[in-house]
Amino acid sequence: MSKKVITFGEIMLRLATPGYNRFSQTNNFEATYGGGEVNVSVSLANFGIPTAYVTRLPANDIGKSCQQKLNGYGVDTDHIIFGGDRMGIYFLETGAVARGSKVVYDRENSAFTSLKKGMIDWDAVFEDADWFHWTGITPAISAGATEVLKEALCKANQKGIPVSCDVNYRSKLWKKGHKVEEEMPALIARTNVLIGNEFDAVRVLGVDTHLSADVEYSNETFGKVSKQLMEKFPRIEKIITTRRGTINANYNTWEGILFDGNKVFKSPSYQMTHIVDRVGGGDALMAGLIYGFLTYPKDSQKTIDFAVAASFLKHTISGDENDVSIDEVDQVMQGNLTGRINW
Repeated sequence: MSKKVITFGEIMLRLATPGYNRFSQTNNFEATYGGGEVNVSVSLANFGIPTAYVTRLPANDIGKSCQQKLNGYGVDTDHIIFGGDRMGIYFLETGAVARGSKVVYDRENSAFTSLKKGMIDWDAVFEDADWFHWTGITPAISAGATEVLKEALCKANQKGIPVSCDVNYRSKLWKKGHKVEEEMPALIARTNVLIGNEFDAVRVLGVDTHLSADVEYSNETFGKVSKQLMEKFPRIEKIITTRRGTINANYNTWEGILFDGNKVFKSPSYQMTHIVDRVGGGDALMAGLIYGFLTYPKDSQKTIDFAVAASFLKHTISGDENDVSIDEVDQVMQGNLTGRINW
């Protein structure tokens, strides 16, 4: 059996209005679980990659229910710790056409936000690890979560374990006195694979890209900015971004770009004419990238093609998780986009 991919972050209870109902219209919510890092673990488990998810859950029935749900997906939860008062919640109102989706967070004083150094045995977590993944959401949540993440990154670097990060900038989460530009650069300096874009380079990582605010981002601008990022953060080996063209809330175009330090690789562009749920699309991409890097490490083109195809499929599935198989992703990569019944 291959070694495990480790992901670390907060999982939340997701309460979504049914269909396209607004918060003011609904009398009930559809309850599931989700979070950037755990979504990656679930996708990888569906692809047959052993994966373990590390977090802190409340020691109550909701926390236990969440753990059981992850076990059902085949995700290793042995390193989840329990304690604290509650699970974080996010409320989702799905937009349609010209009305965008809305997210309301209720995650103050959650079990994860009260994490402290020393609570997680990272030597034990990384014993059979082949990859570690985190996102920029974790250091935005609390100072304690940031310190625990630093412990994990230092240990992963010591053990020579590849590290990936999705910058995932969320302005609503970063609080006064806890600034993204002060926290993220030191964390990215310990990372090998990065999902981010030209905006992230300026706003989050303090790189002067010399690009005007109204510039149209392109393969060329991405390659230039990626080189600047690699010069500032020499541990980074690959940088990936996505290009989403938004016609309306239900109709987007979608493609990805990968820079390996020498060359830019671009995926096919997909027309997503009926989006079911775009939440978790970036996480599905990250899982596809990790799968590609582990499965065909010398084929950057196939890696970005697989990742974008997997993410494309996620937009057709409700909930946070990308519940698809390798075969389904391969079918998309081969151009089978008709959606016909598989008799």
